[in-house]
This record gives sequence, C-alpha cells and structure tokens, in this order.
Amino acid sequence: MNSDTLTRGMLFLSLTAMGVLGNGVVICTFLSAMYREGRLLPADAIVMHLASTNLMVVGVRCLLEVLATFDIYNAFNDVGCKAVIFIYRTSRSLSIWLTFVLSAYQCLSVAPPGSCWADTRLLVGQYLGSIFLALWVINTSMSIAPLLFAAGAKNDSKLIQNGINVEFCFLSFPSKISRDANGGVQVGRDVVPIVLMVSASLIILAFLYRHRRQMKGLRSGGPITGGRQGPSAERRAAVTVVTLVMLYVLFYGVDNGLWVYTLTVQQTLSSSLISDLRIFFSSLYAAVSPVIIIASNKKVNKQLMCRN
Repeated sequence: MNSDTLTRGMLFLSLTAMGVLGNGVVICTFLSAMYREGRLLPADAIVMHLASTNLMVVGVRCLLEVLATFDIYNAFNDVGCKAVIFIYRTSRSLSIWLTFVLSAYQCLSVAPPGSCWADTRLLVGQYLGSIFLALWVINTSMSIAPLLFAAGAKNDSKLIQNGINVEFCFLSFPSKISRDANGGVQVGRDVVPIVLMVSASLIILAFLYRHRRQMKGLRSGGPITGGRQGPSAERRAAVTVVTLVMLYVLFYGVDNGLWVYTLTVQQTLSSSLISDLRIFFSSLYAAVSPVIIIASNKKVNKQLMCRN
C-alpha cells in the first residue's frame, strides 16, 4: 500500500470514528430526553433527524471507503456502487436541507410573540413530520442517477466515456448532456438551501445585534435587579445554528466548487482525487457538526440549571 492510499484511508477512518461517535451521542441524548419527557421539542427533533442523516453519510460512505481502502471488505461491485452512492447522495442532500429547516425554524423562533412569524413557527412544529416526509421523497427522487448509471470500477472503456471517477466506482452517463444535466440538478439542489439558510442566518444575526444593543442601553441606564446575565438559552441556540450554517457554507461550498470543476473537464479524470476531496469535505460537516451541537447543548443545560 503506497503512502497516498494510506493517507486517504487514515483520513476517512478519522472521519468515520468522529462522525459515528459524535452523531451517535447526539441521537442517544435526544432519544433519552424523549423517553424521559415523552416528546421532543421541534428544534430538538430537527437536530436528531440531522444527526441521523449525518450518521448515514459517515457510516455508509466513509466506513465502506475505509474497509475497501485497507482491503478488509469491498462492497463496490455494480450493485454495491449503486446502493452506496444512492444512499450517500440522499443522506448528504437531506443533511443540507435539514440544516436549512433548522436555521429557518430558529429564525422564526426569534420572532416576537403574537406576530404572524411566531404563528408560522407553531405551524411548522405541528407539521414537522410532514416536512420530514416531503424532504425524504424529494431528495430520494433527485438521487436516482446512481441507480441508473453507477458501476464498479473495471477495465471497460465505455465507463470512462462521459463518466465520473469516484475511486471504486464510475458514474457512466450515456451522453455529455445527461451528465451535465444531472450535475446541474445536484448543484441546484445545494444552492437553493444555501441561499435560504444564509438569508435566515442574516436575520438571526440582525436580531442578536439589535438585542445586544438594547441590553447595552438598559445596562447603561442603571443596574438591572433580578435580570439575567449572560446569553440566554435561546440566543445560545441561535448562535449554534448560525455556526452550523457557516460550516455548511465552508465545507459544501468547496464540495460544490470541485463538483462544478469535474463537470467542466472534457474527459473522465484518471485520478479520483477530486471526488475524494468532495466526499471528504461533505463528510467533514457530518463529522464536525455534532461536536458543536453537543457543546452547545451542555452550555444550554448548564444555564437552565443555574436559572432553576
């Protein structure tokens, strides 16, 4: 095994370990809370669903990449390639859209009580299950290309015509038009939620800035008796959501940039380096995001305990 292959395997192994452990802790934490309290708050349900899809990203794609790299087990035959890439693309896109749903819900949460936006937040919480189902249907239907065009990597000249090299597999499209059309759909599926979630994050930041100025004005007017000091649990949750969105913009921005570059290349790349980098950056979000969620949840719980 050469040094490049070893480095690749160790990077995916680290992502697998971090992602499975972190997302597993998040899921178990919220399942435990649901068992104790009998229900989950809408924001907690979104976070648990997000952690579940992130677990699918690292548990399916990264883990199998590690096993295949170190010749432990290779699931990347024709059927395996179709299944792995389909599950990865579906869970990856679900992770993106759930991050948007989380940011949108948090944006509605900072709306003043009694406003139409506060009523919208209650409506979203009421129909959250239907929203999850709609996201699954939409993203599953938009990820069918691997089921049609994925094949195991082998010495077949037809695979490299209008194909995409993803190390152990090829996505071999019947024409350049179909390849570019599929690529455009994938980019559009990512760009739409990124624009929406960035907009929601800007609204959250504007609210936090205005709230901070109001608090400064109150403190400058004299001592506040019986007031809360430090950031509230709601503000902490808002900052966490904005941080997750920033991570998404960074990691998935690189991912989509590399994907667009792949589509502009006339011939199939002989190396899977670009594809490996794309998988690494998208999986990096799935592995790092639970660390932020866990850290924020601990601070919020500590703050609530101090209030009580």
